[in-house]
Amino acid sequence: MSVSAEVLARAPLEQLQGEVDTMNSHRPRSNVRPLSPMPDYVEHRNGVNEVGKLSAEAVVREYEAAVKEIEALGTELQLAAKNCEAMVAGVHDMIAEIKEFAAGYRDQGKRFFLQIEAVALMTTEVRDTCEALKKKIATDTLS
Repeated sequence: MSVSAEVLARAPLEQLQGEVDTMNSHRPRSNVRPLSPMPDYVEHRNGVNEVGKLSAEAVVREYEAAVKEIEALGTELQLAAKNCEAMVAGVHDMIAEIKEFAAGYRDQGKRFFLQIEAVALMTTEVRDTCEALKKKIATDTLS
């Protein structure tokens, strides 16, 4: 009698059934994907046996799944690039506004500069006029 036959003869059927159920319940089922159609860029050759066909199909399906993920990544990158382009355009608009604001601020500084110099010139002129008037009054009173 073989070893497996001895084990089966000694083990109660319920115990074996429980072990089988336990083994089946722990198997991850999320990895099992429904078969998708084969991509149209491949086709079976004549004379390939069933195992070869199934193996080739499994491999090409895995590659195709990876290609789909790569293409999805490309789509995400395109979206990120569009967002970056929009951000860059916004930055260029902001730079134009900043240049315009800086030019206006510079003009305001120039205007204040010219006003202060005009007041300084006027003050000098007033002093000179006052001095001249004082001298005239002083000479008129002496004469």
